Amino acid sequence: MLMLKTATVLEAISKRRRTARPAAHTGLSKNTIFAATHSAEDALVLLDATANGLTAEQATERLDASGPNTIEAPTKTLARRIADAFIDPFAGILAALALVSLYIDVLAVPEPQRDPSTVIVIGIMLLVSGGMKFIQEARSGNAAEALKDLVSNTCTALRDSERIEIPFDELVPGDVIRLSAGDMVPADARIITARDLFVIESALTGESEAIEKTAATVVEGADSSALPLSACKNIVFTGTSVQNGTAMALVVATGSDTYLGGIAKMLNGRGEKSAFDRGVSSVSMLLVRLMLVMAPAVFAINAATKGNVIDALLFATSVAVGITPQMLPVIVTTSLSQGAKDLARRQVIVKELPAIQNLGAMDVLCCDKTGTLTEDRIVLERYLNTDGNEDARVLRHAFLNSFFQTGLKNLIDLAVIDRADVTPSTVAPDSMLGQSLRDRYTKVDEVPFDFSRRRLSVVVADAQGKTQMVTKGAAEEMLEICSFVEIDGIAQPLTDEKLAQIRKQIAGLNAEGLRVIAVAQKTNPRCVGEFGIADECDMVLMGFLAFLDPPKASAAGAVATLEAKGVAVKVLTGDNDRVAATVCEQIGIDASNVLLGSEIDALDDAELAKRAEKTHLFAKLSPLQKARLVRVMREMLGHTVGFMGDGINDAAAMRASDCGISVDSAVDIAKESADIILLQKDLGVLERGIIEGRRTYGNLLKYLKTTVSSNFGNVLSVTVASLFLPFLPMSALQLVLLSLVYEIVCIALPWDTVDDAWTARPRAWDAASIKGFMLELGPVSSLFDIVTFAALFFVVCPAAVDASWSELATAGDVAGMATFAALFQSGWFVESMWSQTLVVHMLRSPHLPSPRDHAAPALCVLTVLGLALVTWLPASPIADALGLMPLPTSFFGLLIGIVTAYIALTQLAKRRYIARHGELL
Repeated sequence: MLMLKTATVLEAISKRRRTARPAAHTGLSKNTIFAATHSAEDALVLLDATANGLTAEQATERLDASGPNTIEAPTKTLARRIADAFIDPFAGILAALALVSLYIDVLAVPEPQRDPSTVIVIGIMLLVSGGMKFIQEARSGNAAEALKDLVSNTCTALRDSERIEIPFDELVPGDVIRLSAGDMVPADARIITARDLFVIESALTGESEAIEKTAATVVEGADSSALPLSACKNIVFTGTSVQNGTAMALVVATGSDTYLGGIAKMLNGRGEKSAFDRGVSSVSMLLVRLMLVMAPAVFAINAATKGNVIDALLFATSVAVGITPQMLPVIVTTSLSQGAKDLARRQVIVKELPAIQNLGAMDVLCCDKTGTLTEDRIVLERYLNTDGNEDARVLRHAFLNSFFQTGLKNLIDLAVIDRADVTPSTVAPDSMLGQSLRDRYTKVDEVPFDFSRRRLSVVVADAQGKTQMVTKGAAEEMLEICSFVEIDGIAQPLTDEKLAQIRKQIAGLNAEGLRVIAVAQKTNPRCVGEFGIADECDMVLMGFLAFLDPPKASAAGAVATLEAKGVAVKVLTGDNDRVAATVCEQIGIDASNVLLGSEIDALDDAELAKRAEKTHLFAKLSPLQKARLVRVMREMLGHTVGFMGDGINDAAAMRASDCGISVDSAVDIAKESADIILLQKDLGVLERGIIEGRRTYGNLLKYLKTTVSSNFGNVLSVTVASLFLPFLPMSALQLVLLSLVYEIVCIALPWDTVDDAWTARPRAWDAASIKGFMLELGPVSSLFDIVTFAALFFVVCPAAVDASWSELATAGDVAGMATFAALFQSGWFVESMWSQTLVVHMLRSPHLPSPRDHAAPALCVLTVLGLALVTWLPASPIADALGLMPLPTSFFGLLIGIVTAYIALTQLAKRRYIARHGELL
């Protein structure tokens, strides 16, 4: 949980760095400054700790005193969350309407004539819309936090002199922790011992290069309270990650006392918008532009034709409200929150809600080979000498390297150790090879693995004090450092002829789908404590390890399904190209074109984009090459790219992608970099997540398109009516109330179903399609509104009051004209709700509503309730307050006919739209 909260803070820092100059922050705690400027021994004394760690009793006492090691992401206070729920442009318009009504209906009239009902109704509307937004956002926030709790993070600490795994949040000052490649740093800590430790601090400093950390004491400056972060070479900070190397470190600060915790307190607001936010903003801007055009036009027309500027202003303002979906934030939050819950049931955890839309929009999935396409169960099939014969000496040296190295033990290391533990020892017949070697050798030193060398070295000593460096790694990189080859137990020069024979042997193993790792050694390399990368030279090649990582039985089907859903699967691996090609061919990924890391470095971005578009397999890649490929595919080819990985070498590419995907068993840095976390490492699980992402976006799009088109039609109707009617077609209060009831009905859309045909391909934000939908289908409703206007004005209302409008006006019958106008407004109020609400059911799917293709039950129930409420209001006790009055029976026959004709014409318009654009939504 701590890591996920830390990731939120780091993301905020990164966004703030790109959008504004951050405030100065010296946030090093006193303990951190002391530890940096004094020896490790002094730091241990300060914290009353030892190099063997705390006892369990001490740790419990300190946890009670210091609290859990958690960094809360910047959170809004209750007052801020209430303000955000109730203060927005649309609520401001409602408040303005209330203030104007307060003045006109209450303050500016004598007490007997005062009528606060309009102000009260608008106040209720504000409470309902704001309250729903507040409640829904609180629920979605709680749900997101509950989902994040499903992802666990632990670190290795010394307790009672033993190494144990403990949750991040249980660390306390004085704990001694062990760090190795792939670890997230869980607290600010002082290095006690380190071996080739390189830490990535880019989230804090912006520097992409890894920083070497050592145990050396920092020379204290004149002002130790202002010790810069860059000077702390012996301190590792919360939220950074270990690229390679190992270390033992003393925890000096936890939680809010850490450097990152200090920054978290300072962060306010939000930085750069995500792609999802930009999509919502683009739609909002479309509506704002429409509002800026239509509202002034309606005001001018009504002010000129009706002569009442105040009423015209109120009405134009309410038209502005009608154009814009007031419940958009609630619908967005509800859709994403419901989508996250549905994904969780499918073993997919969403760290950030907007990532759901990116998952649905993804059209290229980049992934590693091992564990994603293969069984993640590597088996050591053969251990061969350079003549191709099985040789226990090769297994023995491989075991020494795999067992004694202290970095992250990968599947290859575990396979070597497992094989040695079931292979009889030739030296001690009663024991297995692995146990025999554990007893006879001790570790002296090591040179950790990194992704540029692609190898790892361990120095061990036997009982007689003889030392030897044992190195294993990728075959080609190993051949570069070998000058000799062992033949029949004797080291001989590695000739060109022998080298060619060895490469042929490796190629043969690769062709069988076996991954080949080379093993070499050097006796008595150098004095203890002086070993380094420079010692990896003139080594003796001993032989090879051949591993089998068979493809998953489900991989071929999952890849085919993803391709059918419009997601191209591309493999980005650091492995050998021949092995990767064999696996790809077995599961149906085109491996005819392979691009190697060495070739990528020789291409500029434009050339790389051309090659990347046609290539599905990229092999022997470094982490930076993976990240560059992802960036090029996004920026130059316009793809929405997801990257699925679980290793240290995947983190950079995941951060460069639109949607980083990892698994719960991944290394910390991979999980920190991910937007989506799978509880099962399976492409089939991911495919279900992609479909759910598209479904979530589809329901959101239904709301936007149907609401915007319907509201646009209403505004057109109002504009036409304002030109010809001698009174307002609907009062400002009625128009806003109608809009609110409709929006409440639409709250159930996130639970609706989406057609399989729509989820069959990636879906990205497209504001232009919303505009086209609005312009083509919106006028259909206007046509029937105009028919309604004519029927009400010339038939229904004259029949109800026994006079036409012109007759009432000529006679000066003010009461009759008021009744005529109220009947007209009541009729359009009801008709508008029926047409606007039922059209949601018509436009939610390209098919006609039927028992086999109907809306979700919740949407159907809210539709019935909404229609019943609006139909009842003209006859209700509050009708006078709303400016409504009971409608004659003849109106409802007219209503049925108009709504039926509207539905029929909408179906025809829908078919025409689909024929022109290929789809409805």
